[in-house]
Amino acid sequence: MVDIGSSTITDIGRDIKNFIKNESNASFLAGGVAGAVSRTVVSPFERAKILLQLQGPGSNHAYNGMFPTIFKMYKDEGWKGLFRGNQLNCIRIFPYSAVQFAVFEKCKEIMLARRPDHRSQLNTSERLIAGSMGGIVSVAVTYPLDLVRARITIQTASLSKLNKGKLAKPPTVWGTLSGVYKYEGGFKALYKGIVPTTLGVAPYVAINFSLYEKLREYMDQSPKDYSNPMWKLSAGAFASFVGGVLIYPLDVLRKRFQVASMAEGELGFQYKSVTHALITMFKHEGFFGAYKGLTANLYKIVPSMAVSWLCYDTMKDAIHKW
Repeated sequence: MVDIGSSTITDIGRDIKNFIKNESNASFLAGGVAGAVSRTVVSPFERAKILLQLQGPGSNHAYNGMFPTIFKMYKDEGWKGLFRGNQLNCIRIFPYSAVQFAVFEKCKEIMLARRPDHRSQLNTSERLIAGSMGGIVSVAVTYPLDLVRARITIQTASLSKLNKGKLAKPPTVWGTLSGVYKYEGGFKALYKGIVPTTLGVAPYVAINFSLYEKLREYMDQSPKDYSNPMWKLSAGAFASFVGGVLIYPLDVLRKRFQVASMAEGELGFQYKSVTHALITMFKHEGFFGAYKGLTANLYKIVPSMAVSWLCYDTMKDAIHKW
């Protein structure tokens, strides 16, 4: 029997503690947990938003409005329908959110280290760049799971002609992944729609992260007491609201690109490029067509990012005090 001394165990524990307390690792862990918790809270709104977005001009518009959509989901599929795809979403969102926060913090660290004046705070443009990099890297790492989640969402819903009745057995993650890879063009097919996704996520993360940090900076420097967690929730909600409204048309395109090939035109949209998609969408569906599902999206992202920022800051503080 191998005898492991108490001092060795203590050393191992200290090494693990130091590893977790490392700024990049703490950001990664706190970001992942914050993402999983926040997305679970708003899972019904997330699925309702996707279903509303995917109703093109050729669909039968089975879903109208955010709360009616949620009610229909519950009526057709039970309470499990409200959280359909959430397990996959959490599996996807943990690395997505973790990478996003970790890259954002690392970019900030690099920028601060290279500046000659050694100021402790970044300016707005630097925060925007750091946020954009966080968004780009997180999309690249987790995009196939995002595509699969969108496919599973529409395959289990009574949307257009894709589902003429309830599915006896919902599609699996592996089955959907292998199907896309085998029948739609191999590895490249797993990243179908990544361009509009990146174009939407990068500026959203940039606006969200930079605006939240600016609000927190104001709170920290203000003589007024902003220690109540509600202020963090409010700051996160406002930052996500602004970013979500500004880039929403690209979020609509992201979901449509991900499912267009599986619908074979039955949803009413087939796009050749991002530019063609934007022109077509505004031309045939009007200005409000580009903002289809916005209300459901705001119901999702505003509380989601509010909870995410609160979880992230709270967990980071706990790790630093550990």
